[in-house]
Amino acid sequence: MEKIRFVTRKIEFRSLLLIFSLVLIMSIMAACGDNDSQSAESASGADTASVTKTTPVTSTATSAPQPTATSIPTATATVIPTTNTEISADQSLPVTVINADGSEVTVKDTSKIVVLTGDYAEIVFALGLGDSVIAVDTSATFPPEATARPKIGYQRSLSAEGILAFEPTLLIGSTEAGPPEVLDQIAQAGVPVVIFETEPTIEGSADKIRKIANALGVKSVGEQVATAMESEVEEAKTLAATAQGMPPTAVFVYMRGVDTLLMAGIGDISADLFDNAGAISGGVKAGVFGFAPLTAEALVTASPDYIVVFESGLESVNGIEGMLEIPGIAQTPAGKNEAIVAFDGQYFAGGGPRTGKALKDLVLVLHPELNN
Repeated sequence: MEKIRFVTRKIEFRSLLLIFSLVLIMSIMAACGDNDSQSAESASGADTASVTKTTPVTSTATSAPQPTATSIPTATATVIPTTNTEISADQSLPVTVINADGSEVTVKDTSKIVVLTGDYAEIVFALGLGDSVIAVDTSATFPPEATARPKIGYQRSLSAEGILAFEPTLLIGSTEAGPPEVLDQIAQAGVPVVIFETEPTIEGSADKIRKIANALGVKSVGEQVATAMESEVEEAKTLAATAQGMPPTAVFVYMRGVDTLLMAGIGDISADLFDNAGAISGGVKAGVFGFAPLTAEALVTASPDYIVVFESGLESVNGIEGMLEIPGIAQTPAGKNEAIVAFDGQYFAGGGPRTGKALKDLVLVLHPELNN
C-alpha cells in the first residue's frame, strides 16, 4: 500500500468551505453505493455470508461437529477435506457385514464416521470418504487431513461418552480398539460399530482394504485401491529378487523409552515385510512369537545386520547413540555398523494403501547395491 503523505498548509476560508461541500456530496454518493452493494449481497449471497460466520475452515464443505465433552481435545489445524464426487456417486448402502465377534452389523449412513484406529483412518481417506470422518484416535498420523481431525483418545482406551458426543452415524476400527465394554455401550446407544480382525501380513492388508470398502458401500473403489497396493508390492518383490549374495538378517524393535523394548517375530507384519524384501527376520530366527522383551541373548541369536525401528521409538531413546547403549545392541553386526533404520510407524507397519511403497523402501535399505 502506498504511503500517503499529509502536508499542512493554510487554507482560505472560501476554499475550505468549497472543499467541505465537495466532501459532503461525495460522502452521500458513497453511502448510496454501499447500500446498493449490501442489498445485492443480501439477495444473491445470504448463504455464503452464513457459512462465513459459522464455518472457520478454508473449505466450502460443512465442518465436522465439535464434541461437547470438555475432556476431549479438538484439532487446532485447519481441516482441508479431500472430496471425491465420483466415489460418492458409486456408494451403495445399506450394507450388512460380519464383525470379528461374529455379530452382524448393518451400515446405513456414513455421513459422520468416527474411525477408531490409525490404519483404518488412512484407508477410509484413501477410499475417498475423508469428508465424512468427524473424529479419529491419536494413532492416526496420515494423511494430514486425518491428523487434523478432532481426537477421541488412544484406540485402546476409548471413552463412550466422548465418542457419543460427536453424534456419529458409524464407528469403524480393528480389534485393537477398545475396551470392548465401551464399544458395546456405544452399540447399545444405537450407533453401528464395525470391528474387523486383520491378519498381520501384506496379504491381510489388502484384505483389510477390501473389507473396509465393502462396509462403507464403496466395494469397487476398495478393489481399485487394494489392487494398486498389490501391484506395488509385486514390483518391490521383483526388485528384491535381483539382489545378489546372502540375504541380510533384520530385526524390528519396538521402543517406548528404555523401559519398553520389544523384539518382534512370528505373527508380526514386520516378519512378512522382511521375507518379501528378501531378508531373514531375526525375531523369527530367535523364536520370538509376537513380541518379546528385548534381551542381549535374543540379539545374539538373531545377529541382525539391520535393526528397524519406528522414528518415534528412536527418538524416545535419544537417537542412535542412546540405542547403542541398550545391552546387546552394540555387539550385533547392525550395532557395529550403526545400521539402524527408522520408519514412520504407520507407514511401515500400518498395513495400509502405502504398504507397497514401504516394502520398496525397505528393499532398497536392506539391499543398498540396488540403489545404483
